[in-house]
Amino acid sequence: MIIVLKSNATEEQIKHIVEKTKKLGFKANISRGVERTVIGLIGPEDVLRVTPLEAFPGVEKVIPVLAPYRLVSREFKKENSVVKVSKRVSIGGKKIVVMAGPCSVESAKGMRGIALKVKKAGATILRGGAFKPRTSPYDFQGLGEEGLKYLQDAGQETGLATITEVMDPRHLDLVCKYADIIQIGARNMQNFSLLKEVGKIKKPVMLKRGMSATIKEWLMSAEYILSNGNFDVLLCERGIRTYETATRNTLDINAVPLVKLWSHLPVIVDPSHGSGVRELVGSVARAGVAAGCDGLMIEVHENPEEAFSDGPQSLNPKNFSQVMKDLGKVAAAVSRTM
Repeated sequence: MIIVLKSNATEEQIKHIVEKTKKLGFKANISRGVERTVIGLIGPEDVLRVTPLEAFPGVEKVIPVLAPYRLVSREFKKENSVVKVSKRVSIGGKKIVVMAGPCSVESAKGMRGIALKVKKAGATILRGGAFKPRTSPYDFQGLGEEGLKYLQDAGQETGLATITEVMDPRHLDLVCKYADIIQIGARNMQNFSLLKEVGKIKKPVMLKRGMSATIKEWLMSAEYILSNGNFDVLLCERGIRTYETATRNTLDINAVPLVKLWSHLPVIVDPSHGSGVRELVGSVARAGVAAGCDGLMIEVHENPEEAFSDGPQSLNPKNFSQVMKDLGKVAAAVSRTM
């Protein structure tokens, strides 16, 4: 249920509504838009239906939410959400943000070197995995806290914000200590215990779509995070599993405008995992921008042939620089900037 407040509703009236509904057993989430403030209520619908919410001071109207993902939906918030990462970086506005860096943090020198080069090309967020979920238990699993330190040091030296994946709720405090954005990978999209925990933190969270997840399931997973209090959520389309074997995954380009239609949350596209083929990354990235994404996550490595993980889909700095130039042209065509 959504309570739409009058344009002149006071803070005292808002507080009164929140307190009253809390006593009825509801959790209230306030969203302040440009023209209106709305309050989303989570709780037993039967109680809401017999409670005269329209009679509360400051209330303009009450709207039932039809979508099962209530806080994520456009019904709850009509304006696009903008997630503030740092003083210099926000995601969801006119500027398309690029996250770039290696799949895995491999060394301090390597992270520093690639950070300098992706920043020069136009990236504003540095990516790198310290805890790596690998299909084989014998593959490189990441450097753990040591890798987090290398990522943070490279980010601080270059002025880039940082993003890295957390796989286990037990590692959440540690990852939050070093990274600016917390990534939930595709394999953990429905790890509901982890989603609840990242819902309690005060940092942006990027939720990747599961490899076989429907869009509804993806949005419902995001709802777990918002319903626990964290509204700074990014949705990342990273390709889904289909019958096609020529590419690593099939990037669902339909998902970008569809999610933007159904939800107010920013959408990121990962052309590296979405294709798994270095030569396709630029084309898929351009398609993502044309479809309306708010950001891109691109794997870049100094020497992809020697990468500890995901070398076949990683760009080298020269390739990445050219891709960024090409993306600028597409962004301009759709009234965005890079």
